[in-house]
Amino acid sequence: MKKIIFLFLILAGILSCERKSTLQSGIWRGELSVAGNKQAPFLFEVNNDGADTASVTLINGEERVVLSGVTLQGDSVVIPIVAYDAVIKGVATDDAIEGRFIKNYIENDQGVPFTARHGQGARFAPAENPTGIAIDGKWEVHFIGEKGDTTHNVGIFQSDDQIVTGSILTNSGDLRFLEGAYTQDGVQLSAFGGLSPYLVEITFTDNNHFTGIFYTTRGTTQLSGSRNDEAALADPYSLAGLKPGYETLGFSLPDTEGNIVSLSDERFRDKVVIVSILGSWCPNCLDEMAFLAPWYEENRERGLEVIGIAFERKDDFDYAKRAITQLKERYNTGYPILFGGEVGRESIAGALPELDNFSSYPTTIFIDRQGKVRRIHTGFNGPATGLFYQEFIEDFNTLVDSLLTADY
Repeated sequence: MKKIIFLFLILAGILSCERKSTLQSGIWRGELSVAGNKQAPFLFEVNNDGADTASVTLINGEERVVLSGVTLQGDSVVIPIVAYDAVIKGVATDDAIEGRFIKNYIENDQGVPFTARHGQGARFAPAENPTGIAIDGKWEVHFIGEKGDTTHNVGIFQSDDQIVTGSILTNSGDLRFLEGAYTQDGVQLSAFGGLSPYLVEITFTDNNHFTGIFYTTRGTTQLSGSRNDEAALADPYSLAGLKPGYETLGFSLPDTEGNIVSLSDERFRDKVVIVSILGSWCPNCLDEMAFLAPWYEENRERGLEVIGIAFERKDDFDYAKRAITQLKERYNTGYPILFGGEVGRESIAGALPELDNFSSYPTTIFIDRQGKVRRIHTGFNGPATGLFYQEFIEDFNTLVDSLLTADY
């Protein structure tokens, strides 16, 4: 009996000495590796009630992305990123984490190295002698490809006490809520909203011009910028259209319950219909859904409907059903989202053969009461773009109002 008690006490001692992380609540600074042996820093907040679960909130400027269901077991921490079918797994102490950012949808993904420290509230260390050039305002920004080809984009930035925020708008969508600080000769910015880390390094060549590099996990892109208060993107309604001879869409696709849905269904007859081509993996699509879902609930009684058509990472209905269902639950979406197939031009051509020059997720199609396509909007620049986003909402409502009242 004494031997049993002695062994029990030894075992209890071993267990009590096992290192167990509780992750301190408060602000943490994380880093994710990107191309060029660089690190993209980001801030997040841990809310830990002392149990084996916690929540993490990613912080980018005004953006807050809540990641719930964080689990702690021994010295292991798992931070699920449900929206993007990804996860951060690491070994943790009370004030440090070391691990990897892994994309679940990639088989045997080795992940991206990740580290974090508690109590470090500065995304970038402040420069001792920061540049005297202010980046505030609107810029014409060019992304320069490996072959010298360029794309025309718009940068919008503001600064407050050496902290810089803003975004870069493209015809596909924006680069999210960038946040950073001045350096000795420019600006450094970063973002991580759960999908891919971004790092932007800018060097001023004079008061009105800069060069720079945009880093992701996949590679780097050269940048050049010119201050321009009139900088603007191409008209998003001019980029995609219907092929000659087409006026309507004829898709018949399954919803998450396997029911086939088409525009000829009674639900959509004699109504204005907005069709959003999206993917659950697409941040700009999520921004559009965050706008569309509550907008639909407020306006559905006016004689309109919304349909989402999702193109997912796998041509697998069960996989797509899980992704789409999670998306609908996240945004409390009341309109149907159909499965169009695996992401890619071939699936778009198969599900929507009438479309011409499709180039971006999301693409939004406006259909009148007679079932005719009236406008097609490419891309979505969301809340990170400030006035651009507000202008989009105004234009969106004006267009819908005109379709609801039109007598074709």
